[in-house]
Amino acid sequence: MSDDFTDLLDLAGERLGGAVLWANDEFFAPKEALVREGEPRWDADAYTERGKWMDGWETRRRREPGHDACLLRLGVPGVVRGVVVDTRHFRGNYPERCAVDGVHLPGQPTLDRLLAADLLWRPLVPESALAGDAPNPFPVAAASPVTHLRLSIFPDGGVARLRVHGVPAPDWAELARRGEVDLAAAELGGRPVAASDAFFSRPHHLLLPGPSRGMHDGWETRRRRGPGNDWVVVALARPGRPRRVEVDTSHFKGNAPGSCSFEACAPGEWDGEATAWRTLVARTPLQPHARHELVPGEGGEGDGALVSHVRLSIYPDGGVARLRVWGRVEES
Repeated sequence: MSDDFTDLLDLAGERLGGAVLWANDEFFAPKEALVREGEPRWDADAYTERGKWMDGWETRRRREPGHDACLLRLGVPGVVRGVVVDTRHFRGNYPERCAVDGVHLPGQPTLDRLLAADLLWRPLVPESALAGDAPNPFPVAAASPVTHLRLSIFPDGGVARLRVHGVPAPDWAELARRGEVDLAAAELGGRPVAASDAFFSRPHHLLLPGPSRGMHDGWETRRRRGPGNDWVVVALARPGRPRRVEVDTSHFKGNAPGSCSFEACAPGEWDGEATAWRTLVARTPLQPHARHELVPGEGGEGDGALVSHVRLSIYPDGGVARLRVWGRVEES
């Protein structure tokens, strides 16, 4: 897998509950589009009563000093590793510069609190030049989690999407008290770290919240014409003890794997191809377009040991919609 920060979860994505709470201006295009799923679209013939329809957030032309801004609530609080300020399709109407700040306010702070003059925002991206009609990536060297962001654009203009990539920072003490959690969940910090193939779709989809929305929303490999099988390695959000594994092949009707197996390794044992894997679920048949619940120990070595990484192997190839690894985490 790539070390690029864009491989990390988009903490602001609307699918995770991210939302744009406020903007000082959205005359031409609404602020909500900033966290919309999917790539920004272009329609040459689309106009509204206010002007050209744009798939993004666009403010009017500023005729007085100052700049425009908006406030976002992250869907998942976390440590930001990089931001993409995407100006695609904004060619003669993009901002010259931008800045991004963050703040950590647990709970549901009011808009008045977020707009208060005494609120101490932490700079994440200093005022920086933007290119038009392009993704603008900015690495972030933050060390502590944030819950809300402020995007400032100078002096005005349009931004298609704002992606906020980082590492979730959940309340693990609270989750440990709840009992079972999905140790591989993307919103908790689970992420793929290696895969044999991702020709049709990325393995990151396996760990997204909610049911799969279609074949495009799962992990699918190309058709294997030689020996071997495909696999994906997932770093759990936190070491835990798996009790149930769910392998969901929903929407994969003529291209589901014929079978799968499930392995794990203890903290400190993940070593790429040299990893000594422990089989938790032996090779098991899979059905197309179905959810399968597998129990570690049935035909494997599921002994309740603490594990940090898991490997799902599929035979020989095909598509999987979701992978859930239900288990307990250690409170300490």
